Amino acid sequence: MHILIFADWYLPGFKAGGPIRSIANMVEALGDEFQFSVITRDRDWLQPVAYPETTSGVWHTVGKAKVIYLTPEDLSSRTLAKVIRTADPDVLYFNSLFSPWFSILPLSLRRLGKIKKAPVILAPRGELAANALALKKTKKRVSLLATKSIGLYRDVLWQASTSYEASDIRTWFGEDAQIVIAPNVPAQISTLETSVMRREKVAGQLKILFLARISRMKNLDGALKMLRGLEGDLQFDVYGPLEDKDRDYWAECQQIIEGLPANITVKYFGGIEHDKVAAAMAQHDLFFLPTLGENFGHVVPEALVSGCPVLISDRTQWRDLEERGVGWALPLSEPERFRHAIEACLKMGPAEHAQLSNAAAGFGREVAKDQRSVQQTRIVLEQAAAKLSLGLQYRSAA
Repeated sequence: MHILIFADWYLPGFKAGGPIRSIANMVEALGDEFQFSVITRDRDWLQPVAYPETTSGVWHTVGKAKVIYLTPEDLSSRTLAKVIRTADPDVLYFNSLFSPWFSILPLSLRRLGKIKKAPVILAPRGELAANALALKKTKKRVSLLATKSIGLYRDVLWQASTSYEASDIRTWFGEDAQIVIAPNVPAQISTLETSVMRREKVAGQLKILFLARISRMKNLDGALKMLRGLEGDLQFDVYGPLEDKDRDYWAECQQIIEGLPANITVKYFGGIEHDKVAAAMAQHDLFFLPTLGENFGHVVPEALVSGCPVLISDRTQWRDLEERGVGWALPLSEPERFRHAIEACLKMGPAEHAQLSNAAAGFGREVAKDQRSVQQTRIVLEQAAAKLSLGLQYRSAA
């Protein structure tokens, strides 16, 4: 079965973070069973120039998928329709609900009969969560109401990452929405660096890593505020791309940084290539991400498998960290608990921290080897295949 995936950004890009990993991990895990093709932009998120190693409008082999990269000039209904018809997919797979060029336009072409009416899988990737909809609230709600009114999602098969996301989908698209719960596929153990050399922790010193886009949703300002009042030698390293629209937010964060005491050093390094993440994790004692909400949070298992304990909010699916002895998942309403966790890490000597680190690495390997998410994703694809072979339409979802 040939599945054509629509994604605003894909490999070799990395700046868009989780959405790229969600597709890349699925292709790596299931690329021997299904034929995957990806249609995407010719440049990374926020970048003004194309990838130097690619040629636009030509199919490239990238891992286990064929990928075609489109220039900004190629983003038109005529070009998209031509590429889709040439690819002749059996199933259309969308990695976003709101993308104008890589969701709404191709779905509209399908609705208008400009391309064949192949079965559709749509993975919202957390876009319908309340916290996500609160950002650009008016624009997103207008888009939802407009696309629903023309029946754009009428016969879509929804891929929900969790039961919570399934509930969000039903809130907007009704109880008749066809939904299969299939968690995002984490990076397979074969693609992760598990033998990186870790630094030895020193009691009274702590190197913290924050790795995420610089945006209000990731709550960097909240993380910085939680550092106030902490004693000891603390280094806080920030990695992540910064979009122009978030410059004001970054200015807020810089003001907080300027007010921190001299014992706390904050450094900003910009974006980081995915193949360098494991090495960066290994050079830090704690991964800290008090996010306002994550659909999956690929960076969490990647930190764990690198032996880096994690301190995150309880707004991700990674919630039993303390019970497993690999970190903490705490409510944002209790910032003092975050400070206590950081203080505990600050006090740790090499032996105690090594025990925590080894437990984190062990759990990370368990997650990477767990095939349940792969099997559930396989079911989503097979359901689309079944509808295709039977020539049936999905029940109304709007």
